[in-house]
Amino acid sequence: VEDNGALDPYSIASRLSYFLWNRMPDAQLLSLAKTGKLRDPAILSAQVERLLIDARSEAFIHNFSAQWLNLKEIDFTTPDQRLYPEYDDVLKNAMLGETHSFLRTMLDDNLSLAHIIDSDFAMLNERIARHYGIEGISGTQFRRVPLKPEYRRGGIITHASVLKVTANGTTSSPVIRGVWMLERILGHRIPPPPDDVPAVEPDIRGAISIRDQLDKHRSTESCNVCHVKIDPPGFALENYDVIGGWRERYRALTDKGKLTDGPVIDASYELPNGHVFEDIEGFKSMILDQPEQIARNLIEKALVYATGASIEFADRREIDAIVNELASENYGFRSAIHAVAQSS
Repeated sequence: VEDNGALDPYSIASRLSYFLWNRMPDAQLLSLAKTGKLRDPAILSAQVERLLIDARSEAFIHNFSAQWLNLKEIDFTTPDQRLYPEYDDVLKNAMLGETHSFLRTMLDDNLSLAHIIDSDFAMLNERIARHYGIEGISGTQFRRVPLKPEYRRGGIITHASVLKVTANGTTSSPVIRGVWMLERILGHRIPPPPDDVPAVEPDIRGAISIRDQLDKHRSTESCNVCHVKIDPPGFALENYDVIGGWRERYRALTDKGKLTDGPVIDASYELPNGHVFEDIEGFKSMILDQPEQIARNLIEKALVYATGASIEFADRREIDAIVNELASENYGFRSAIHAVAQSS
């Protein structure tokens, strides 16, 4: 239990170590705590760098992404083998490896947090590259691969890992993906649906599209209030299937359980401000116009992860100051972690 007010040096050492290493402080941190030097911003910054350079900081990459991006739910569903026979544990591990390697690169190179939305490279090995239809990659090691427009990748939001955890084992859902995008990437809280509204169950036989079902769902005024925010980012990702593969049409099953083509996918939508996009690329360009919102959300998620405390109204001014400070550094990921550690 921590008292109100400034942390004592040992609490700083403990909080920093569990933040970046997920373990108790080492001898150097404890020694600096004993002498009170951890209160010095320059020494604290040097310790943040030391912890980030150390291989043990991989615990931060894995555990922070598990909570922030909900990757801890990667095994919550198993894709229907009739619809997705290519899915296996090797692909699942490659999905996670891609996201972990990408975040590691963002951290090591202090890349802008805008890379969460889009990037001109991906971190791929042979298995995940084959899943994306990208040729010329061999071996199990992840490496930086330049992206071409026809790959339709770039940014964490198109990683197969997050696309899988935002779908069930049979179908994708613009509602689930839309809520995930709003709450985990853009920092907007969406209230739970009314108790008396039934869930939307997509038709896996392809008779009725999810867009048609949601059009009917939105006719209820209490539903439309939230769906006008949820559905646009959800439909922007609709060209990605349950396991993150690109698709032009839904997969469906015949009456005899055979795989067949379902309806053509329409990923276009209109944002609440009236702006219209045709596909994921159009949606990305709109979101990239507000980099400070992406940065603010990441800072809040990192503060919650580092402290175990929710963001209160009184914290807003300090978060605003951090975001403003990061603007001059192009909202770099490493700079963001330093700013969180220096935050009172």
